[in-house]
Formats: sequence, C-alpha cells, structure tokens
Amino acid sequence: MTGCEIVLASASPRRLELLRQIGIEPAVHVVEVDETPGEGEPAVVFVERLARDKAATAALALPDSAVVIGADTAIEVDGRILGKPKDFDDAAKMLSRLSGTRHQVHTGVAVVAGGSVSSSVTSSQVFFRELTAEEIAVYWRSGEPRDKAGAYAIQGLGAIFIEKIVGSYSAIMGLPLFATARMLEAAGCKILPS
Repeated sequence: MTGCEIVLASASPRRLELLRQIGIEPAVHVVEVDETPGEGEPAVVFVERLARDKAATAALALPDSAVVIGADTAIEVDGRILGKPKDFDDAAKMLSRLSGTRHQVHTGVAVVAGGSVSSSVTSSQVFFRELTAEEIAVYWRSGEPRDKAGAYAIQGLGAIFIEKIVGSYSAIMGLPLFATARMLEAAGCKILPS
C-alpha cells in the first residue's frame, strides 16, 4: 500500500490488526470525544457521528496530508444501544439479553482526506445461542467482556456463543474492511500493491 500517510484515530488493537491484515501500517493518534448517545439517537446515526467526530478531531492535530480513519461500533438489541459493561451485574444483564436472540452490530467508519469527510455504516446481525448463568459468570472471569460493547468479543472466547452472523465479520470486530478500503481508494490511497 503506497501513496498515503494513513492515521488511525483509535486505540483499538482490533482495528489496528484489521488494517494490518490488508497491508496498511497506520500511525495511531488517539482522540477523546464524547461518546454519549443523543436522546433518541438511532444506533446507526450514533456510530456514524462518532466515527466522523473521531476522524475530524484527529485531523485537526495532524498535517493536511494525513488520511485519517475514525470508527465506532455499537451493539443494538430491541432498539437499545448496549455499551461497555460497568461491572459484572451490568455484563450479566447484557449477555442475558443477548442469549438465544439475534442483535445488530453497527460500525461507522469515516475517512478525512484533503479537508473532506466520507463516512458509512455497516450493519450486521449476530445470532447468540442460549447462555446459562454459569457460562456468563465464567466468561466474565475471563476478563474479555470488561471493555467490550455488549460485553462480548467475536474474535475471542465470546465466539463460542455465536451460532452465526449475517454481514461483515470485520465490521463486527470494529472496522468494516470493504467500506474502509473503498473510502481509502476514493481518497487516492492504493490498497493493492502493483
């Protein structure tokens, strides 16, 4: 991949890993933005707004030549956004709510290049098997759910709870590679080597 100075506006090791998977070794510039959903704000609007805010905020501190990627992921079940659990009880409620049902995972991605912003949202469905209270407790003790939206990680131990997905695996992990590559290419960044 050549031709662009790509910067990831995220501390997420999963997003960095995904970019590396397609041959991109970005610089990382972590930004802080308010991640509170607006009153009645739909999840798809919320994640796209945060992705744009993160990319735009990082771009302000970087050279104009930088191509900045921002992203945000939210889990939605029954019209409600599930954030990161505060404690075990919160995680247990989330995982019990996901147990035996399907939910939506929405990931917004934004690219700032040359003063313009492009963005999109990729939505996927995740189908969970039934979980027991004991499985939820053991999973919590693994440490994995503590900093994950919806209290699970598809790329980790949480994968054993997932019967199937419909949509983009990379988007569920935190960065839709198809949409990201398309936006980077539109910004003049070459993804495939010559």
